Parts: sequence; C-alpha cells; structure tokens
Amino acid sequence: MLTLVKNIKELVQVETGQHKLRAQGPEMAQMQTIKNAYLIVEDDKIKDFGTMETPSGKQIAESNADIVVDATGRMVFPTFCDSHTHLVYANSREHEFVDKIRGLSYEEIAKRGGGILNSAKATAAASEDELYELALQRLDEAMHLGTGAIEIKSGYGLSTESELKLLRVIRRLRENSPLTIRSNFLGAHGIPMQYRGHQEDYVDLVINEMLPRVAAEGLADFIDVFCDQGFFTVDDTARILEAGIKHGLRPKIHANEMAISGGVQVGVKYNAISVDHLEQMGDAEIECLKGSDTMPTILPGCAFFLNLPLSPARRMIEAGLPVAMASDYNPGTAPSCNMQLVLSMACIRYRLTPEEAINATTLNTAYAMGVSRELGTIAVGKRANFFITKPISSYEYMPYSFGENKVETVFINGKKI
Repeated sequence: MLTLVKNIKELVQVETGQHKLRAQGPEMAQMQTIKNAYLIVEDDKIKDFGTMETPSGKQIAESNADIVVDATGRMVFPTFCDSHTHLVYANSREHEFVDKIRGLSYEEIAKRGGGILNSAKATAAASEDELYELALQRLDEAMHLGTGAIEIKSGYGLSTESELKLLRVIRRLRENSPLTIRSNFLGAHGIPMQYRGHQEDYVDLVINEMLPRVAAEGLADFIDVFCDQGFFTVDDTARILEAGIKHGLRPKIHANEMAISGGVQVGVKYNAISVDHLEQMGDAEIECLKGSDTMPTILPGCAFFLNLPLSPARRMIEAGLPVAMASDYNPGTAPSCNMQLVLSMACIRYRLTPEEAINATTLNTAYAMGVSRELGTIAVGKRANFFITKPISSYEYMPYSFGENKVETVFINGKKI
C-alpha cells in the first residue's frame, strides 16, 4: 500500500540521519523542516519525502499512489510520544481537586488515605474488562489529539493481584490498539496503609512476590519507583531497581516532585532511561545527569495542576542536558492526555523555544520510552506515525494557540485513523 501526502505547507521535524535524542544545549533548538513538501508512506513505514519543487517532486505529485492526500495549507508533524502516563485507572478524583482548592496539599491528602491509595481502592474493585474499556477510550482521545506512542504505568494496584490486573490490561491495550505502547511496572508507587511504619515489608513484597510474577508473564518493559519525600527512600529504590534489572527490566524513576530526594542520583547510578518530574532540582542533580544516558523528563501538567515549582528546564538545557516533556496523565495530579497542551506549556511556562519544545515532546520523549529508533521524527524507515494539522500559519502556531485542537488527521502505522 502506497500513500502520498502532497502539497504539504511545511513538513516538520525531518531528519536524514538518525538521532536517538537532541541534547548538548544548542542541539535542542535544532529542527529541520521542508516547505512545499511531499511524504510517501509504504505500508507502515516512511519511504521518502522532499520538496514538491524538484523534478522528482513534480513527478511524484502525478504518481499513482493507492491513497493520495492533498495537504494544501496544512503542516505535517510526527506524532507526539508521551513517555509518562498512568492511563489505566478506575475513578476520577475531582473531590480531591476541591480539597486542593480549599488548601490541602498533595501530601496531606495522601496521608489520610487519598491520592494514590484512593485510586488503588477503586482499581481493586474494578474488573479487568472495566479497566480495559475505560483505558481504550482514553487512548482513543490521546490518539486524536496527536499522540502516536505512549508509556503506561501500573501503580494503582499496590497489591500483587491488582498490579498484575493493571499490567494485563496494558498488555491487552498493546494487542488491540494501533498505538506503540510501552508497559511500566510501578508497584512502588505508594505505601499501602497497612504498611505504614514498616514500609520495608512492602518493598519486600514488591521484590519477592510481585516482580517474579510480572517477569514470568512478560508484562513490563520498565521498572519504576516513586523516590520522593513521604514515599520511597533511596535505599528502597536501589533495592527495587536492582531486583528489576535482574528480571530484565530497564529502570525509570519518579524523582524530586516534593523535595530533592536523591532520586536523580540513584536513577543515574542504575542507568535509568529517564528520571521524571524534577520540580526540585539543584546543581548537584544537573551535574549528575551530565554525560549519563538518562533523560530528564518534565511533567508540566502535574506542576500546573498542583501549583508546584517549575522544573528549571532553561537552566538544564543551558547546562548541556536534553529535556523531554510528557503528560503524566492520571486522575489525581494531571487529568489530561493532551500533548498539544504540554507543547504549549513547554513554551509558555518553561520558556522553551518552539523548536526545543517540539524536540522535547517527540524525539526526546521517544528516547525516554525506548522507541526513538522507530518514532519521534520524520525519517526514511521510521514508522509512519504523523498528523496533518488544520490550516495554520506556521509551526510556531502549534504552541501559541494553547486552547485549540490543531490536529485534523492522524496516521498511525501508515493508516488514517
């Protein structure tokens, strides 16, 4: 099957070589585009692209492709890669939203059994089929907003059977959704009430009971820990990551949302593919990340929703670090899967240029979930995941117009959805 998209006003985020990420400060601002372009897709892969103004471009415009799409006045972008979500859950938590308005902090809500424990209780009561149907609707929403790859974490189970249930739902989503999905085992997301005061016993449960069963069923790509004030310590985290590595899972970390916790350092030590949140960052954390293979990942929706300090993205980039930005889609602290909004927040709140923000939400987030060899840019041989915008004036309009869905048509694996 040959698909031709022609007369593209501007083809955005193209590359002729293959970059696994954009780093080293100034490189974050590098982004190639082609004006008056064409894009050819063969089956599920990108076959060719170029400008319509060349002789070959004019010839291509008259070719007999199976599907021809005229994108006059419209732009084409690679789909977003969302490397941090908690998309499988049973209940919304708008009553906690009201508690926050009335002055309660996230930590105060968690201590009284709300937050993650609230979602865990509802998840335990829900069937696998119920969780699957709810998650499938959310995936569809994310896809129509321009997301083509997504990482989904467990973590609303906090018991062996509930964690396995969540991961099996993620496996069903991978089998039935056209999206590229990565699965993350986050059994260490919160500390159940019955383990308060002796959380090392819960860590033992994660390591000795949950992990072997997760690995035996091949349910996860990553192992994750919420290493932060009021949650899991650096020692807890190290134990869990070491066990996960032995079972073939690549580490990721929730770190430094509430405080400088040591999560960045332990993540780098165990070669985590990413450390996420990073609202609290000092010079030591930035220095630790330099030269590592660990992607700093910022979650603007969470900081916005909880009124947290902003991660120092500008300082990190100027120090030579790459930056990724993801949605943190979850019912308690970031109830939005809209990566267009994340792109806008990257520019408006974190002062990234549009080029840096596009890199942060495509190629760098692809790296943060281990798929940058196949997604994140428009490149020959990569998977044909892209979206066509509505008629817009420039690619800068994408982050500028933060309240509008600019996506008109989405292609996943070469097929229009």
